[in-house]
Amino acid sequence: MSARGAEAAPGAGSVPVSVPGPGSAPPRPLFGGCWSCRFLSGAGLLMAAVWVYQGPRNLMRKGIPPSMGAIAQMCFAAGEGR
Repeated sequence: MSARGAEAAPGAGSVPVSVPGPGSAPPRPLFGGCWSCRFLSGAGLLMAAVWVYQGPRNLMRKGIPPSMGAIAQMCFAAGEGR
């Protein structure tokens, strides 16, 4: 057992750290960082938010007062589109 505050011997339990050389390329992002894919998925998420929002909104336009579920659905759509 080691006493509190005691230092370990040099090299005991240390993990070597590899440093990239000057000619190595930076690591690629996990999914490649494709801008067209980001745009397509972002636009799809915004359109889904609009679709979720339109359900209770159409009922309110007809003069039907919103229920708690409709208000929750509108709040979810606002958070989804953010």
